[in-house]
Amino acid sequence: MNLIQLTDIKKVYHNEGIDTPVLFDINISVEVGEFIAIMGPSGSGKSTLMHILGFLDRSTDGKYFFDGIDTTTFTDNELAVIRNRRIGFVFQSFNLLPRTTVLENVALPLLYDDSVKDTKTPAENALIAVGLQHRMGYMSNQISGGQKQRVAIARALVNNPAVIFADEPTGNLDSKSGATVMHILQTLNDTGKTIILVTHDRVVAEHAKRIIFVRDGRIESDELVPTQRRAQNIVTED
Repeated sequence: MNLIQLTDIKKVYHNEGIDTPVLFDINISVEVGEFIAIMGPSGSGKSTLMHILGFLDRSTDGKYFFDGIDTTTFTDNELAVIRNRRIGFVFQSFNLLPRTTVLENVALPLLYDDSVKDTKTPAENALIAVGLQHRMGYMSNQISGGQKQRVAIARALVNNPAVIFADEPTGNLDSKSGATVMHILQTLNDTGKTIILVTHDRVVAEHAKRIIFVRDGRIESDELVPTQRRAQNIVTED
């Protein structure tokens, strides 16, 4: 079943009378439970594509169906509800609140959902899922970079999203911490979570099951990653 369907998506930025086309006729289908990596060189449009997929930006033309619903004409408020309740984000720079505990950082998305009465239990469960239950009371500036990214993954998980978007999640990490983060994302995918990863690193991309390569605003290739080629030998950290 398709969770996401992009049809003839285009993106043009308008600035002081100058039009800058970034994406051309993008067509992508994402099924529930897929793990997709989007690759491409700097300026290829891959980050713009992820922002459109994650409802952080709008396309200039084309159709975006999310869970079978055409979201193209949704208001900003309607898109914000989807972002908060159906989508989780993991960014390269972690985006944790300083002078705030790990548990409070993870619970933050739940504070914007009036239907959630208990924010502590889901946040604790999300931290258990990434192996950081022993760091719940630590301040966010008291943990390592790898642990910060695991907290960011827990925060993305806390509202049980339909899909997690990870934008260069290993970009600020050493190889061991990066391997741990990718192992967590693989494990989440193995339990049925849909994951869309943006990266410039082929080794990181091959943790996914499918790689979409973007160049000059167009999809150049869309290929499955053979099981035997998917990254293995995962290292874990405390």
